[in-house]
Formats: sequence, structure tokens, C-alpha cells
Amino acid sequence: MNSSAAPLHRRAFAALRRRTAVAGALAPHWGALLAIGLFLVAGLSALDNYGVTWDESLHRDVWLGTARYIQGDEAALPAHKHKFYGTVFQAPLGLAERAFGLEDGRGVYLSRHLLTRLFFLTGGLFAYLLALRLLRNRLLALMAAAVFLLHPRLYAHSFFNSSDLPFAAAFMAALYLTHRAFKRGGISDFVLLGAAVGALVNLRTMGLILAAAIPAMRALDLVAAQGSDERKRALATTAAFALAFALAFYALLPYLWESPVDRAVRWWTLFSNHPHVPRELFRGALHQAVNLPVEYLPVWFSITSPPFALLLGAVGAGGALAGGVMAPLRALRNTRLRFALMLTAAFALPVLALMVWRFSAYDGWRHWQFLWAPFALLAVFGLRRLASALGRPRLRTAVYAAAGAGLAATALSMALIHPNEHVYFNLFVDRTTPERLRTQYEMDYWGHPIRQALEWALDQSPSGLVKVNLASPSAEHLLPENAAILPEPSRARVSVSSDLDAYTIAVLEEAGEAPSLTRGGIHVYGSAIATIERKDALQAAYAATTRSAPLARGAFDVYSHSAALLYVREPCAQADTENPFFLHVFPKRAEDLPERQRTYGFDNRDFNFLRRGAEIEGKCLAMAALPDYPVASVRTGQHISGERETWGVAIDLAGPRE
Repeated sequence: MNSSAAPLHRRAFAALRRRTAVAGALAPHWGALLAIGLFLVAGLSALDNYGVTWDESLHRDVWLGTARYIQGDEAALPAHKHKFYGTVFQAPLGLAERAFGLEDGRGVYLSRHLLTRLFFLTGGLFAYLLALRLLRNRLLALMAAAVFLLHPRLYAHSFFNSSDLPFAAAFMAALYLTHRAFKRGGISDFVLLGAAVGALVNLRTMGLILAAAIPAMRALDLVAAQGSDERKRALATTAAFALAFALAFYALLPYLWESPVDRAVRWWTLFSNHPHVPRELFRGALHQAVNLPVEYLPVWFSITSPPFALLLGAVGAGGALAGGVMAPLRALRNTRLRFALMLTAAFALPVLALMVWRFSAYDGWRHWQFLWAPFALLAVFGLRRLASALGRPRLRTAVYAAAGAGLAATALSMALIHPNEHVYFNLFVDRTTPERLRTQYEMDYWGHPIRQALEWALDQSPSGLVKVNLASPSAEHLLPENAAILPEPSRARVSVSSDLDAYTIAVLEEAGEAPSLTRGGIHVYGSAIATIERKDALQAAYAATTRSAPLARGAFDVYSHSAALLYVREPCAQADTENPFFLHVFPKRAEDLPERQRTYGFDNRDFNFLRRGAEIEGKCLAMAALPDYPVASVRTGQHISGERETWGVAIDLAGPRE
């Protein structure tokens, strides 16, 4: 062999040895790799089944404004109304758009859905790795990943929710890094952990849970330390964590760059007392988001999570608490039991805080979906505890088989309601009575089924073209965006129109919004989450259910299933939005809107009605309920409620129709 060939020969063998070593390291984890691969294939096959939701364009705009600010446009970020939101996840989505030259709505939103889904799968991988470190059992580790990834609501959100779901996945990754840092105890490990938690808080403020828990756990290590060297290491690693956390949080939130302390205070003030106060439908009643019933979060969590996982998680948390009571010294030391107690606290304390201090919660438990990360791990602790308690091999096998059956039943439920897994409810509530769920709990609240409604209308259109009105003016931007995500040639066949020859799409958010007549709709468990109807048919239905005289002076036009759009002459009336029989009538001048929103605390839906009203010159916008009861009288004039004095149009109803 000549001298030039020998090095090449050796390099080839070295490369082969490296590949063999990698294959050998991955071989024991073939089950996890296969499972993640299956989830990936399933996600890719379902990628084009989901629509565009409320916040996707909002978060994209936050990144675009931040990017302009970083590039030197100093006015881009301070002027942005959502400048407080971090972009640690939005930045990769925006950079991917630029790297691949994505400009049309379909390419932009499909890329966002794909990357959000991939990040969620990364959270499942960290669930596997953490459970493997904790329990030294590959089957249990695989179960942890499956429980985390097969939550129906999180599954659907993992495509179109680029804020809460990345936070849930990142929370799982941060839990893994926490266990790794405490086991290894190196300065570099805590620096990495601090940076990760800083990024976590950039995603959602609830990351402060770990920012507080980690120093608290390190304080326990300081108390239990034996000798000055251990104490010095505990102090040094705590300081390294805190410094890395602060630097990462500052670096990743450009809003802080100009004035870190002052703006950090503003950031905390905003998110600890968020001005957005929507109404939440819970057990058939509407509640302000800042004044929810004490059982709100526990009930939502219990009725929308797989029952088998709820049982296992309860056993795991109970076992951890019992172990802490029986062996308090072991719970104080850096042991598996202490980490299980930390997982229990990471789940239970936010729930208790919401119950005691009545923090606001939106859209069911969307902002609290990160709780599933510690709970999924507690579920495998519970599975291990049940299997160990039974003792006999056959009984242990039966326990594992039952858990597998629970996973299979969950997957089947998801398949039956796909692509609307985000409105999954379990057997703890009545799912058999038509419209029962929609009158009791929030169903779709993000407009995702608008895409399905468009596809239905396209299928039904005899001309092959469809003109569409959206029944929720506060979601007007969702109509063109959901049309844009459709494949060609469907996109070109959709237009927005106010003509009679147009379909009206209603996304149903609250009880009482169901139309009296409907030709098509999107239903889950017998409850409508979106309906579609021809506008001329709705006008005829409205005329049939009211008196021959118009409800108010001026022309009116049917706009949706549940309401009529009225143009009321001057003077412009202002409505009491808390009275369901009081028309929503808003001022025409755009300069009045910010003050009115601040004074009366309108939620986003009302504010968008205001914005729409401001665009209609010389007229005021009114929203009148499509009556299920005959109208007895119509009154206009002053309305006084406490210290609030408003003007509006009141509709008195005579009672149920015969």
C-alpha cells in the first residue's frame, strides 16, 4: 500500500468506527426512535389539515417588529402594542421564512405549523430522556413520551399554537436540564440551565416557576452540605444559574435593551395584571377571566385529559407526597424522591395559586398547558408504583397492558375527531346530548375550523366559486388567512363579499350562538364549532322570526346566524355590553376607541367591533341578537348601571315562541 493511500484507508476505518459507535449508542433506544418517527410521520400526513388561528399573525408581527428594531429601526418595537412578548421561538420561525423565501400565506403558515410540531416532538424526546434518567427503565421512559405527546388538546395545538405549546415542550426540556444539573453539579451545567430557564421565561412568564424552584432546591443542598467545599459549590452554582438566567432573559427580550430595570418592571406589571379580560364560558355561565370559580382549572384539566393518565398521575403525585412524609430526610437530599416532589409542586402549586389568588385564565386551560409536562412524568411514576405494588409478574404485565390500552383508546378518540382534537372532552362530561358541550364550555375559540368551513362551502358551490362573509368581525383577518392556506386552485375560488349570494361562516364561541337554521357545519361530539349558511337564507329566517317593523330606525342587513347588523342614525348610542338584550352600538370616531376601551374594559372581541364601527363613516354599528323569542318592544334612550351612563337600544322579549 502506498503512502498516500494509507491515510485514506485509516480515515475510512475511523469513520466506520464512529458510525458503528453512534449506531451502538442508539440501538438500546430503538423503541423511542420508532415512536418519535411514527409521531413525525403522522404529523407530516396531517400538516395540511389545520387552519390558521387567532394569534398566529399576531406573534408573527411581533417578530417582524422585533427584527426591524434589531436592524436599526428604533421606532419599530416601542410602537408595537405587543412589544412585551418574547420572540425566542418566533425568531426561528421568521428566519425559516426568510431562508426558504416563503412569501405567500400557505407557505408561511405551513412552515410555522411544521416547525411548531417538530419542537413539540422534541419535548417528547426530552420526556423520554428524563424518565430514563429518573427510573432507569426504557419501557417507562417510552410511556412518558407517549403520555406527553398523546394528549389530544396538546396534539392539535402543536400545529397552530406557536406560544403555549413551545412553552410546554421547553418546560419539559428545562426539567431534564434541571435533573442533569443537580446530578452532575458542575458550574457549566447550571450556566446551561440558567440560560434555558431565561429562554423559558421569554416564552411565557410562568417559566418563573423554575426560576424560583431551582434556587430553592439549591438552598436545600446548602443546608444538607457536608463540609465547606460542598457549601462553596452550592453557592457558586446558584450564582452561576442566577447570572446566566438574568443575561439570557435580558438578551432574548429586545424590549429590555434600552432600559433593563424600568422596562422589566413594566413587563412584570403587564403580565401579572394583564389588561385583557375576556369572558369565559364555564359550566353554562359566563365569567370574567379575573373572577373565575375556584374549581375552574381543576375541572377543565380533569374533563379534557385522558382518564387513564389522570389516574396514573394522581397515583404518582400521591406516592411522592407519601414518600416525603415517611422519609423527610431523603426528600431533602438530591434523590429521585425529591425530584418527584418537585414535579408534584410544579404541577400543584400553579393550580393552587390560580384557585387562591384568582389569576386570570383564558380559553379553558390554554395558558396552563405546560402543567402536562410534570404531570406526564408523574403518570409514569404512578405506573411504576402500581406495577411494583402488585408484585406478581402477570399482574405487573396486566398493569402495563391496561396503560397501553389507555393510550390506544386516546389515539382512537383523536382519530375520530381529527382535525379538531383541541376540543377533546373525556367521558367525565355529557358528550351524547346534542349541543350539550357547547352550552356548557368553550369549544373552538381560535377560528381553526374556518378552513374546514371554507372547504365545505367550496364543495357545495355549484359555480365552483364562493363568496364568504365571516360572522365574527373580531376574527375578520382569519378569513383571508384561512383562504390563503388552502391549496391551489381552491385559494383562487374564495372571495370576501357582502352580497346576498354569499355564504356566512360563524365560529361559535358561546352558548346561544347557534343558528335557527343551518345547511352545513363543523361538529364535534354533536356540538357545533362552526356553521355555514347562505346569507339570503339567513335574511329570510330573520324576517320570519321578527315583527314586520324593523327593530330600530335605519336599514338593517343580516350578518350572521346569531345577529343582525344594524346601521342606526345619529346620535350614536353607546351600549351596555353586560346586558344581553342591549344592542352593541359603538362610536364612529377612531380617536374615541382607546379611551372607551380603557374606561369600559372591552375585551378583544368588543374592541374589534369598535374598530369595524369606526370604519363606517356617518353611521354607528349595532349588533342585535337574532331572537329565539318574539320581540315585545324596542326602546331607545339612556341606560344607567351603577356609575355607568350609556345610551343604547333595548329589546324586550315576550317569552318563548309557541
